[in-house]
Amino acid sequence: MNTLYDKQRAMRNMRKAAMQRGVVAVLDVGTSKIACLVLRFDNSEGFGIGGAQRAGEGENEGIGAMAGQVGFRVIGAATTRSRGVRFGEIDAMPETERAIRTALQAAQKMANIRVDHVIACFAGAEPRSYGLAGMVDLEGHAVTEHDVSRVLAACDVPDYEAGFSGHREVLHAQPVNFALDHRSGLNDPRGQIGQQLATDIHMVTVDAAAVQNLAQCVKRCDLELAGVASSAYVSGISSLVEDEQELGAACIDLGGGATGVSIFMKKHMIYADAVAMGGDHVTGDISMGLQVPVATAERIKTFYGGVLATGMDDREMIDIGGDTGDWEHDRRAVSRAELIGIMRPRVEEILEEVRARLDAAGFDQLPSQQIVLTGGGSQIPGLDGLAAKILGHQVRLGRPLRVHGLPQAATGPGFSSAVGMCLFAAHPQDEFWDFDLPVDRMGKRSFGKAIKWFKDNW
Repeated sequence: MNTLYDKQRAMRNMRKAAMQRGVVAVLDVGTSKIACLVLRFDNSEGFGIGGAQRAGEGENEGIGAMAGQVGFRVIGAATTRSRGVRFGEIDAMPETERAIRTALQAAQKMANIRVDHVIACFAGAEPRSYGLAGMVDLEGHAVTEHDVSRVLAACDVPDYEAGFSGHREVLHAQPVNFALDHRSGLNDPRGQIGQQLATDIHMVTVDAAAVQNLAQCVKRCDLELAGVASSAYVSGISSLVEDEQELGAACIDLGGGATGVSIFMKKHMIYADAVAMGGDHVTGDISMGLQVPVATAERIKTFYGGVLATGMDDREMIDIGGDTGDWEHDRRAVSRAELIGIMRPRVEEILEEVRARLDAAGFDQLPSQQIVLTGGGSQIPGLDGLAAKILGHQVRLGRPLRVHGLPQAATGPGFSSAVGMCLFAAHPQDEFWDFDLPVDRMGKRSFGKAIKWFKDNW
């Protein structure tokens, strides 16, 4: 845990330095596309990251609140077709490196500035959520910064390597609740008097190789990695409205190679997971079912796809086309009903997997159960209706919010992760490593489900 703590803290300090210099890039390394946005920070002076630096600030929003709010503008944006990425993870390093360079160079050209530091997000990597709990005695004095550090260090860290073949790393570890004696749901307990201080932390672990490969790829592009985040997390930050983040909602980010699942409550992510299937699998089914190249299948899916057939769809014919030289083969046409018949089973399979993840998390126990679909794959016509049936909750389609001045091309649901990364950079949530913790005193006992404390305490 020490090495990870140091690594994450070093990245957070690097991000702070880059933002104070005024420019940083965000990179969404996806399976179907790589998006790069260049941000210029307007008021970089004197902003603090982490609870420790904000102890004396008058306008404190709470330890668990988004910290160090900074104004920024998007001054460069570019996307390129992703290469060398499968299921949200880097599969062929040289190809991914070339794709990142292409996107970065185009974004730098638009911004007319060179970028040295990037913050990246990725899907996949088998994310797992853990709820950690810790408690310390105060002996009746007011809660200090040191007490907050003590209670965070007292949290029982589970054996998160168990059950996995490869090495795991902690990607996020955020305090999501503080309790002082009988009062729970506190954002910031500092200065308040009590006998016992307790906290809950939401921790997300991922396959370490996925993070290491991303860091290596960024390094090969002559860039410094100043932060990493889960696509599921940043999509939720950008796509959920304030009430949804506060009262309880799930964000389902349908990407090309993976579908991210995140649950938010009281403005914190309290659960994260991923399904290793996405829009590219639907395209692959069309390619096999109609015996056409993947590029043709993607075009057919984009222009004619859907998941809910009507009587009209039997009569609507789609020219498949082709250039095999076989006239009979190349002039084929299929009905839209046939196309929907190919697409729907895979979409249903993805949604069933999502439902299993939500059920395992205890999503039904939250006071509100809104579901927001976003990501490039969410644009399939009729998907929201099918999702509402399978998931059994109210579903709406979401697109990135809260960032103004985006290029028109970057305002769609396919950019939820990239835009969420901008918010993640400018308004960082406090993480475990923002505090001066006596890490060597941390325990090793496992704690229960990710959502347990909301049922028990709130």
